[in-house]
Amino acid sequence: MSIFDELQASLQEAVEIKQRKAQASRITRHDVADVKAIRAKLHVSQAEFAEAMGISVDNIKSWDTKRRNLTLQG
Repeated sequence: MSIFDELQASLQEAVEIKQRKAQASRITRHDVADVKAIRAKLHVSQAEFAEAMGISVDNIKSWDTKRRNLTLQG
């Protein structure tokens, strides 16, 4: 089966699930991490956490205020 055929079949499955004609073959759940609580437990600032993660302080601020979510696959 070619990649095109796989994508086409996947899209058709998604349409059938949306129309409630089929059930999803798998369900993936993601837990939302409480970054502020993690930082508090580690006793690190937003800047320290951002540096350790290799991301911007703005990302950490967004996660702390729940404007954006850091999701953990579970």
